Amino acid sequence: MTAPGLRDGAPAEDSDDLDVEEALALVREAKDDGTGPARDPRPAEPHRHAPAERHRATPWPQAREIAARAARATRATRPAATSSAPRRTPLSVPLGDALGLVLAAPLDALSDLPSFDTSAMDGWAVAGPGPWTVREEGVLAGHAQPAPLTDGEAVRIATGARVPADTTAVLRTEHGRTDAQGRLHATRDMVHGQDIRPRGQECRSGDQLLPVGTQITPAVLGLAAAAGYDTVTVIPRPRAEVLVLGDELLTEGLPREGLIRDALGPMLPPWLRALGAEVLAVRRIRDDAKALHKAITASTADLIVTTGGTAAGPHDHVHPTLERIGAELLVDGVKVRPGHPMLLARTRDDQHLVGLPGNPLAAVSGLITLAEPLLRTLAARPAPEPYTLPLTEPVHGHPYDTRLVPVVLRGDRAVPLHYNGPAMLRGIAAADALAVVPPGGARQGAETELLDLPWTTAGIGVCFT
Repeated sequence: MTAPGLRDGAPAEDSDDLDVEEALALVREAKDDGTGPARDPRPAEPHRHAPAERHRATPWPQAREIAARAARATRATRPAATSSAPRRTPLSVPLGDALGLVLAAPLDALSDLPSFDTSAMDGWAVAGPGPWTVREEGVLAGHAQPAPLTDGEAVRIATGARVPADTTAVLRTEHGRTDAQGRLHATRDMVHGQDIRPRGQECRSGDQLLPVGTQITPAVLGLAAAAGYDTVTVIPRPRAEVLVLGDELLTEGLPREGLIRDALGPMLPPWLRALGAEVLAVRRIRDDAKALHKAITASTADLIVTTGGTAAGPHDHVHPTLERIGAELLVDGVKVRPGHPMLLARTRDDQHLVGLPGNPLAAVSGLITLAEPLLRTLAARPAPEPYTLPLTEPVHGHPYDTRLVPVVLRGDRAVPLHYNGPAMLRGIAAADALAVVPPGGARQGAETELLDLPWTTAGIGVCFT
């Protein structure tokens, strides 16, 4: 997945993802504390009266937990609520529309499976000991119940066909021969019931086939169809809307005259779909507080995703807009690099907003940190099992914050990629996963937690439509 030479010859400035603002912030913190960078000197509570001072960001693991819990809680219960299920109305959908969704009702058997005795092989249905006289007409799948057999009688039968009453066993085609008189002989021993699928072998009517909470895979669709279902009851896909903010963004052509191409508009919708969301719209909004306010308050989505505008600059309108509408700020900055200015807010009881930084890789970090756990909870999907792999080389860390570093997987090891600065997509475009590098960094060979990108898991999350 990585082009040769992608990791070689990376520019020196690419080796550290601290931008100028981050580096200056660290210097200010060290001076304010008077002890240097030996410990995290950030204040315990936000300081809104001094924009130059930075509030205390949420640790990365805790931010992900808050995002996962947020969809279960209301303003009354606060985000600490953990036991209630998402309050979303289940719906019935055709099997063809259910892939990737989660069962909201048990999948119970509507009949016995199989619903009648069937042949498991092509061959002959036989009754009693051989040799057998063979009937002229055979038995095919999908036909009516054939006449019963008598001892010493056989009939040609196809796989899946109904077995005649009083059949002893099915003799496979390759295990039988006929003599000159047309009588059938077995070429090996048989046992009673051989190669017959008896009625109810897989389940009886009313048996629970799959419980609530099962994610619908292609195999689940097959089982539901076999059990007689035309529709299934599911948790609906969370609905997302993307608001791309900024006056400097171009939608086509080469960057020019201080303008840059919008990378997030094309990237975020398919990424959100891969995380299980239905994307309602992508809207481009200029750096205008009134336009942002109108877009947020008019949205009917379960999740609004904004890009850029989460800092405290003159054109950063996300925080003031959230304050204006009375939103509940659940996460305001995360101790993660890139992407620390990300935020999570509850705009209504049934709606949340994830504010992503404007830099592309920082925005990816925000998606993985806040949007993915929130969408997973809304869709009632299970959390992926955590796993680790050793790193093929050391990865430097931030003094206080977690780092998310693109990696490719090579056998049982993770290979860190360069071009991993906040504004870079070259590394993540070639990556299989993100390595979760703890504060202080990770040495070569260190077992490091990995977060798979949704399209590298070869699962149903790879569906982008």
